[in-house]
Amino acid sequence: MDPLRARYYESVLPSGYHPRRGGPQSADTVMERARNRLRDHARWLDENHDLAVGILDDLVLNIVGSGVGIEPATEDRRGQPLHALNRQLRDLWADFWEFPETSGELPGSEVERLICRSWLRDGEMFIRHVVGHPSLRYKSRIPYALELLEADFVPYDYTADNATHGVIKDEWGQPTGYVVYRQHPGELHGKSTLETRIIPAEFMTHLKLVKRLHQTRGVSVFHAVLSRLDDIKDYEESERIAARIAAAFTGFIKRNGDYDPSAVDPETGRRTFEMSPGMVFDDLAPGEDVGTIRSDRPNSGLEPFRDSQMRAVAAGTRTRFSSVSRNYNGTYSAQRQELVEGNVGYRAYFSYLRTRLYRQIWRRTVDTAILSGTLKLPRALNPATLYTPEIRQPAIPWIDPEREAAAYEKFIAMGVKSRVQIIRDIGGDPALVDAQLAADRFDARPIPDAPPQQAQQTQNSNEEAA
Repeated sequence: MDPLRARYYESVLPSGYHPRRGGPQSADTVMERARNRLRDHARWLDENHDLAVGILDDLVLNIVGSGVGIEPATEDRRGQPLHALNRQLRDLWADFWEFPETSGELPGSEVERLICRSWLRDGEMFIRHVVGHPSLRYKSRIPYALELLEADFVPYDYTADNATHGVIKDEWGQPTGYVVYRQHPGELHGKSTLETRIIPAEFMTHLKLVKRLHQTRGVSVFHAVLSRLDDIKDYEESERIAARIAAAFTGFIKRNGDYDPSAVDPETGRRTFEMSPGMVFDDLAPGEDVGTIRSDRPNSGLEPFRDSQMRAVAAGTRTRFSSVSRNYNGTYSAQRQELVEGNVGYRAYFSYLRTRLYRQIWRRTVDTAILSGTLKLPRALNPATLYTPEIRQPAIPWIDPEREAAAYEKFIAMGVKSRVQIIRDIGGDPALVDAQLAADRFDARPIPDAPPQQAQQTQNSNEEAA
């Protein structure tokens, strides 16, 4: 054998059982073939497939949940917290995030969930930052709002002006502008228009899931499991139909060589029986017997097969099998291990959103508030701390609160974690918790005994009243 050929990876050798696929195409070339078909299929699953809905729900609820916590952490130049400024920033963010998008209909928490769901399902979405637009009625004290745009708004087939799939880039690959339809191209009753405009990149945020370097547009989180989800849906549908047929009990009359044809009705040529619960056949002619059509449905192998397929789907979408399938059988250790491994995936998704979404929106909110005169900054402020708030992911739910609390207690005793870290890990605000505990201690103070003279006067008054 050729010594050079012997050094090849065995897996790349041609085989009739395993044809080698793929090629040297770039990420954008591969996406050019896929275009919006993956996105359309993923949306169809989100509209029609309960398991796909469960996967997206699990991802969204564990990545952003009921809303991400953002806590200002400004300090002065000596490293001391600026409590007054932090409270002002907290109130400013709460006012803006109440209705942050341009329609003014969606609260901040729902905006987060829709952004996350669109990003995962479609593979990408766009956000236009609208600052100081004269025709927009802003819902907060600052003239800043978010225009949420589905991936359809940026056309795949736009190639002019150094654009790739609707994104204009410079020689280094940095986006400088986005080609955007003025209306959704699939608008109802043909109201849409294909007129486009170019929005500078400084006013746009492009959230995308990518699997390769230099990939311009995103790909759905379902991209590797679409066929498997289709197969599960088709298989379950076939099993449901088979079970419905099996539920329709059917009987038949068997006849052998001893059968007497005179027993048949000469006019119809048939013999019929009316069946009722618990009946006994006592009108069979010679040579006749009654049989039933047997069925092995419902299929006892359906659930194990479905579970095995769902485990593969969970692996391909970075979710947890138990949450998607609602199968919580297993020991505490197994459930805890799955929770920990699943949380690693959720945090990976959240890490992208924290940098690409929340920090950008926070920076624009603060800058707009400063420029509009809504926010005044103290001279002692360390400017670097103004744009680095603490952005907290939703807390991990406890499987066994007693065991979790005991573990946290050990962490504090061992010096592994601080009390403040633990409060933040479970989704709390340390400052708010301390204030509430102080209020509880104040309310729980015992009422002091009355002075002896006052007590005697009170006793005399009670006796006179009696």
